Amino acid sequence: MKISVVVLFISLILCSALLDINNAQPLSPSQSPDTVESTTGFCSNKCGVRCALKGVDSRCMKYCMMCCGKCSCVPSGTSGNLNECPCYRDWKAPNGRPKCP
Repeated sequence: MKISVVVLFISLILCSALLDINNAQPLSPSQSPDTVESTTGFCSNKCGVRCALKGVDSRCMKYCMMCCGKCSCVPSGTSGNLNECPCYRDWKAPNGRPKCP
């Protein structure tokens, strides 16, 4: 009986360590993911911040908008912070490089 409780406890700890928790900020009620306009507005704002240092003609906005549309989140800041959005972080291009800026 004691051994089965210990095994159960250890397996719960291992399972919780394997979970990928998404720390993305939820959309506000006015930004329902069902409407393209609100998602585009949300993504435009977040990607505008993310790509602020890249320049107007960069591909950053194009790829950031694509990633935000799929993942519904964008990491904060102009770079890094990728753990805030695992979907954004883990989406790879065919060559294995990160898809999202």
